[in-house]
Amino acid sequence: MPGLILAIFSFAFPLLLIVLKERSQAAWFAKVNPVIACYIAGILLANMGLVPAEAAEALDLVQTASVALSIPLLLFTVNLSRSKSLTGRAGLSMVLAGGSVMVMVALAHVIFQGQIEESARVAGMVVGVYTGGTPNLAAISKALGVSQSAYLTVHTADLVFSSLYLLFVMTLAKPFLAKILPAYTRPEHHGELQVEELEDDSYGLLLQRSSIPGMVLSLVFALVVAALGGAVFLLAPPESAMVLTILALTTLSLGASFLPFVRKQKMSYPLGQYLILVFCVSVGALADLKILVQAAPTLFLFVGLCLFGSFALHILLAKAVGIDGDTVLITSTSAICSPPFVGLTASTIGNKDLIAPGITTGLLGHAAGNYLGVLVARLLTMMA
Repeated sequence: MPGLILAIFSFAFPLLLIVLKERSQAAWFAKVNPVIACYIAGILLANMGLVPAEAAEALDLVQTASVALSIPLLLFTVNLSRSKSLTGRAGLSMVLAGGSVMVMVALAHVIFQGQIEESARVAGMVVGVYTGGTPNLAAISKALGVSQSAYLTVHTADLVFSSLYLLFVMTLAKPFLAKILPAYTRPEHHGELQVEELEDDSYGLLLQRSSIPGMVLSLVFALVVAALGGAVFLLAPPESAMVLTILALTTLSLGASFLPFVRKQKMSYPLGQYLILVFCVSVGALADLKILVQAAPTLFLFVGLCLFGSFALHILLAKAVGIDGDTVLITSTSAICSPPFVGLTASTIGNKDLIAPGITTGLLGHAAGNYLGVLVARLLTMMA
């Protein structure tokens, strides 16, 4: 019974938070970060003694289900058929951003592998989150069997450092990069890049009665993909079952995105975001703060080196190939902070030409993140 109650809470709390965020009269509530709030809610439950040991199995089931369904829901919006238009500056800049992350992650692994027991697996998670986003972090942690404490510490560090990164992007980044990188010039074929509609803050769509049919249809599509992924899990060798399942879910979801009636379901992305919040609550509810505090310093250094080191390397590589500062900032934001932040960055730097390329590259980063994260973790493990 405690497990069932906590499972229900994992689904109910994010929904309550969304209702308050969208309908509260208090201006400050609109600024609440749902991901952070969901983690805090789970952690408070765990460290107030409200999560008995027997509830762990139910919470683990919630985590598995939320990851299995969120992957297809988030990837259904990717339009790979238009990826050929990414041969310009935005596509190259995103490749440089991903390459920079992998270089810095490998360096961090070499430095910290003697101090972090799960260094290779942590490296895989960091590659996933800084080429894609939180969904990749969650999926890769499941695929690689990362401990709850390590996952939560890495995500906490990401939230802290990503906030500092965004503060820099919103304030000093453009004038700083203007001294290093070329100025932006509009390409000859401006407007070629297009993406399916993606709301900057789409949680509110979940509360509209008119959205119910779309949510049901998107969920049905996701359940079909998840069921096929489950078949892979049952048929695969036990030692690699979870990795192959996550990669199969990613591949099947991208395959489904080629179907227009799947890709154009506008409720897929917000529903996927909601399930990530469910995941956050259930992970937080299994977090032991004592273990988190003990592991935090080294893991924080690992994540900080990867984020800021990769951003610096991205700038240097962009300078070498002549990519402008605006494009670097947009693609860096889409990689480090995920597509919903692209519009905010574009508005801040005064260049809305780059919204479509930024969102497109970010969604493709979501698609590539699981593959790259698992690959890097496997390669670093073999090299140990």
